[in-house]
Amino acid sequence: MDRRPKIWPEPAVRAPWPRLTTDGEDPPTSAFGTLHSAAATLLSDRRRRRRAASGRRRFPSPEEKSSGDSSTPPIIPTSGCFRTSHSRQILPNPGDSVSSLSFSPKSNLLVATSWDNQVRCWEIVGGNSQPKASTSHDQPVLCSAWKDDGTTVFSGGCDKQVKMWPLLSGGQPRTVAMHDAPVKEIAWIPQMNLLVSGSWDKTLKGYWDTRQANPVHVQQLPERCYALTVNYPLMIVGTADRHLVVFNLQNPQTEFKRIQSPLKYQTRCLAAFPDQQGFLVGSIEGRVGVHHIDDAQQSKNFTFKCHREGNDIFSVNSLNFHPVHHTFATAGSDGAFNFWDKDSKQRLKAFSRCPLPIPCSTFNSDGSIFAYAVCYDWSRGAENHNPATAKTSIYLHSPQESEVKGKPRIATGRK
Repeated sequence: MDRRPKIWPEPAVRAPWPRLTTDGEDPPTSAFGTLHSAAATLLSDRRRRRRAASGRRRFPSPEEKSSGDSSTPPIIPTSGCFRTSHSRQILPNPGDSVSSLSFSPKSNLLVATSWDNQVRCWEIVGGNSQPKASTSHDQPVLCSAWKDDGTTVFSGGCDKQVKMWPLLSGGQPRTVAMHDAPVKEIAWIPQMNLLVSGSWDKTLKGYWDTRQANPVHVQQLPERCYALTVNYPLMIVGTADRHLVVFNLQNPQTEFKRIQSPLKYQTRCLAAFPDQQGFLVGSIEGRVGVHHIDDAQQSKNFTFKCHREGNDIFSVNSLNFHPVHHTFATAGSDGAFNFWDKDSKQRLKAFSRCPLPIPCSTFNSDGSIFAYAVCYDWSRGAENHNPATAKTSIYLHSPQESEVKGKPRIATGRK
C-alpha cells in the first residue's frame, strides 16, 4: 500500500497536464538523434568488437528502448558523445523553455517554472519522476522558491506578482507580492519568516510577511535586478550595469556594501558561499568570479574562464553549491555543466555538451541529485528559435562522490 502523502487529488476532472507517450521514442531532441546516428556510423566493426570484448557498456538502440518498460523514464546521454555521463529525463516535458528549478528542502519534490506561464511539480522516487501538480500565472514565470518547511512554493514572473502556492495541502495559489515590472528573483528567508523579491522595476521588496498586503521595507536598487542569492545573514543582489549590493540581514534595511562586479560583463547568476564569507558571480562572458566580503580576504579573490570552446564564449547561467561537500556546479549556454572546487581551484568533473543551452540547475537537499534544464535560452533572439529542434527537457544526474568531493591542490613544483 502506498503510504506517501497525497500532494494533489487524483485528476478525475482536472487534467491540464497529460503525461506524454514515450513508447518507441528516442527521448533526446532531434539534434541529438542526428548526432547519435552519425556517431554510430563512424564506429567501425573492429572497434565495436573491441568494446564488447572489454565489457564496456554501450547505449541501447531505439529498438531495445522500445522493448523495455515505457513507464520508466529512459537513461540517456546528455549529448551526442558516447563518452558522456548518464542522466535520467523527467517526463512529461514542459511546453516551453524552463526559467528556474527548485528542490524542496524537505523532500525530492522538484518545481520548474517556464515561459509557457506554468509552475510544475514532480516527485522524484527511486530515480524516477512522477508529475504531481501544476499551477499557472497569466504571463511567463521567471523564478521560484520553497518555504523552509517544504509545504509551500513561491513563484514570480512577467505578470509582476509573486504567488504563494500551498502545494502539500492542495490549496489554491494566491498573490502575496506585487511589483511595477516583472519579478526576476525571489527567496524565502526562514530566519526572518519573510519573503524577499527583486524586480526589473529597480526595487528589492523586502520583506514580505505573507499575511500582509504590503512589504515591511522597499529597497531602491541602482538598476534592474538580475540575480539574487541568500545564505543568512548574507544576501547579495546583482543588477544591470554590474552592480552588486551586499546586505547583512541582521540589519536588513541598510546596504552593507555596494561594489562593482569583478567581471567585466553583465551579471547572470550569483551563489553565496556556504560559510557566508563571500559569493560566486557568473557573467555572460563565460567567466566566474570568486569574491570575499571581508576586505582583509581580498587576496583570496580570483576569476576563471569556463563554458568556452575555441573562440566561442557562452554565458554562465547557473551556480549551485553542493550542500554536503561545498563544491559547486556551473551550467552554461554551451549546453555543459561542470563541477568545481574553489578552495583548491580545480575542476572536479567536466561533462559533455548537451545539444541546447542549460539555463538553470539545482541540487536537491542532500546533494544526491543534480537537476538541469536543456532548452533554448533565447540568447540568440527569436529569429534563431526553431520550434522543430528547440525541445525543452529536464534531466536528473546522480553525482558520484568523486565528482563533487573536494580534492587537495596538486603541487606543480613551480613557485
